[in-house]
Amino acid sequence: MKIRKADTKDIAGILKLLVQVDMVHHNGRPDLFKGPATKYNEEELKQLIKNDSSPIFVCVDENDAVLGHAFCIHKQEKNNSVLTDVKTLYIDDICVDEQNRRKHIGKMLYEYVLNYAKAGGFYNVTLNVWECNPEAAKFYKSLGFTPQKTTLEKILF
Repeated sequence: MKIRKADTKDIAGILKLLVQVDMVHHNGRPDLFKGPATKYNEEELKQLIKNDSSPIFVCVDENDAVLGHAFCIHKQEKNNSVLTDVKTLYIDDICVDEQNRRKHIGKMLYEYVLNYAKAGGFYNVTLNVWECNPEAAKFYKSLGFTPQKTTLEKILF
């Protein structure tokens, strides 16, 4: 297995994983997530892959099949009256193929992203985790993530 920056040849594998991510969220919160669906379509993925400020990393096997991915976004608040100008690497999406979980691929992806962030001079790495996905929350906590803020909701209907 190796981790590298995604290429357009990886799009089919990435789309397959995006459906898996969506279905975890759909099963947990069908009131919010459509299923099966993908967050990005093929054309949007082509654009993201070209964009250096939104790197996508993939873990591939010896046949170059996508086993997992990490979507990242460079973020920085500048000249905000309250927030400092820290540079953040936001993990927008991370997924390991359901047939390949428990093989440390997620940890490998995270460590790759962490090294990328350190080399790029980022202050921190952030992500969101949905409460309907306790396995993901447990995984991120095992990597040393701690809550930065909490989004609360009150359903009205």
